[in-house]
Amino acid sequence: MKIPADLYYSPSHEWVRVEGDQAWIGISDYAQHELGDIVFVEMPEPDDELEAGGQLGVIESVKAASTIYSPVGGTVVAINEELEDAPQLINEDPYANYIVVVAMNNPGDVDSLLSAAAYEELCQKEQGGE
Repeated sequence: MKIPADLYYSPSHEWVRVEGDQAWIGISDYAQHELGDIVFVEMPEPDDELEAGGQLGVIESVKAASTIYSPVGGTVVAINEELEDAPQLINEDPYANYIVVVAMNNPGDVDSLLSAAAYEELCQKEQGGE
């Protein structure tokens, strides 16, 4: 399981890469592995307002449909349009294939997210490990 050290993570398995006041958001390697083969990603529209902790979209796999939560609040400035025709890209590389880019209202939102080390610990607990 890959957990890049330069990203922030939410307990609901989303990742965030911050550049200035913008946040790229996707789902983690752990999440895509748990979901299995991803067949559809429902994304917000550009200019939609997202709340930290609120619903960002829905991801569907052959196993289940899961809500994607926004780890940060702000305005959607871009969506990954490639996922509309090829949602399986998330399975291939969940960190290269973001879901949305958000202009953050409050860059301090990332302060409540997990570091890579803390996220790895969370994933191990969920897998029943130490």
